[in-house]
Amino acid sequence: MAKRTISRRRFIQTAGAAALGAGLGAAGLAPRPARAQPKSLKIMQWSHFVPGYDKWFDGVFCKQWGQKHGTQVIVDHISIGEINARAAAEVAAQKGHDLFMFLSPPAAYEKQVIDHAEIYQEVQKKHGKVIDLGHKSTFNPKTKKYFAFSDSYVPDPGNYRKDLWEQVGFPNGPSTWDDLRKGAKAIKDKLGNPCGLGLSQELDTNMAVRALLWSFGGAVQDAEGKVVINSPQTVEALKFMRALFKEAETPEVFTWDPSSNNRGILSGKLSFVQNAISVTRTAEKENPEMSQKIQLTPALQGPVRRIAAEHVMDCYVIWRFAENKEGAKQFLADYMDAFGEAFKASEFYNFPCFPQTVPDLAAQIANDPKAKPPDKYKVLGNVLDWATNVGYPGYATAAVDEVFNTFQLPTMFAKVARDELSPEDAARAAEREIKRIFQKWA
Repeated sequence: MAKRTISRRRFIQTAGAAALGAGLGAAGLAPRPARAQPKSLKIMQWSHFVPGYDKWFDGVFCKQWGQKHGTQVIVDHISIGEINARAAAEVAAQKGHDLFMFLSPPAAYEKQVIDHAEIYQEVQKKHGKVIDLGHKSTFNPKTKKYFAFSDSYVPDPGNYRKDLWEQVGFPNGPSTWDDLRKGAKAIKDKLGNPCGLGLSQELDTNMAVRALLWSFGGAVQDAEGKVVINSPQTVEALKFMRALFKEAETPEVFTWDPSSNNRGILSGKLSFVQNAISVTRTAEKENPEMSQKIQLTPALQGPVRRIAAEHVMDCYVIWRFAENKEGAKQFLADYMDAFGEAFKASEFYNFPCFPQTVPDLAAQIANDPKAKPPDKYKVLGNVLDWATNVGYPGYATAAVDEVFNTFQLPTMFAKVARDELSPEDAARAAEREIKRIFQKWA
C-alpha cells in the first residue's frame, strides 16, 4: 500500500484539531470517534500448479475485488503437503484465515465451519445448479449442512507416451485397464520404460487406486455409507495391481511424492501416468518435443465401469472463528461471476462446478493453440461422464475424509503388490481399520 504524504499545513490543521478534541473531551464533550480500521479478508490456498493463475487471482481479481469492497485482501499460499497441518493449527488456535482452501473434501471440519448453503443458493440464482460432484463433495446428507463450497475440480485423465504405445499396437494408448496391463508390460519388456501408477502415501496414488477399485466394482462404502471394502471386487482389483506392478513397474513407486510421476514421464522414463494436465502443460512450457509425445486418455474402462476420481477438489471453507464471514461469502459469490477468467488463467486445469460460468468450455478445450495437436484436451469434454467424488457411490463424509488422508487404500494396495499380504488378507485388514474409522465418526 502506497504511503500518503501530508503537507505541513495539513499536519498543523490535523494536530490543532486533535488538540481541540482533547480539550473538548476534558470539558465533558465526547471527541469524534477514531477512524475505523480498513476491512481485511485473509485467504489461504495452495500455490497453484499454473503460476499464471496465482498471478491473476492475487494481482487482478483480488486486487479489483478489494478496491470495490473497501477491503484489503491478503492471500497466503502454501504447498499441497502443508494444507492439512495448517488447517489443524488454525482450528486448534481458533484463529487464522477467513477463507481456507482444501484440495479434497474437508468433511472432518464440519463443526468448525459455517453452513455454506447460502453461498450455493446465491450462486445458483445466477449460474444454475452445482454439479453432483460438487454437491457430494461438500454436503452432509445427515446434518443437511454444506461444510464447504466448491468452485471447481480438476480432471484426472491418463497421460501416455504415444510414441511408445504405438510400438506395441496401441496407437491411441490404453482404453481399458486390461489394455494398460498388456501394453505397459509389452513396453517395459521391449523398450524398458515402466508404467507409472504410484503405490505410495500421496495424492496421486490415492486417486489412481480409487479409480482402479471402482472400475472393478469395489468401493470403500456403499451409497448409504456402509463399509463394503472387503468384497470379491476389491480382491480382483488388488490382484490386478499386484500383476501390473510385477510386470510393468519398478519399486520406486512405493516411495513417490505427488510430483514423482510428473517428473518420470516428462523425463522420458515412464510410459503412462494417471494425473491432471499438469503433466502436459509443463511439457508445453519446458519440453515441446516431449509435449507432442504425451497424449491424454479418459478414465480407463474396468470390468464393471469407466470411472475415476477428480484429481483435486477445490473446497473453500469459512471458519466459524473467521473475522470477516460476510466478506468471505461475498468474495466466493463474486469469484463465481468471474470463473470464466479463472478457467483461462488456470490453463484449463480448474473445471467449473457451475458449468454455466464457462458456457463455451467444450469449444475452448477443443482448440488450444498451446497444445499439439490443438484438440489434445478435447478428451476432457465428457469428463463428468467418468469423474466422481471421493466417497463414491456415497458422499464425502468425515469418515471418508479420514480414510483418504490416512492413505488406507494406497497402504492396502502396496501391501499386496509387495506380497506382504494376500489380496484376501489385505481386504480384511483394510475392512477392520476402515470400520474403526467409520465407527469413530458414527
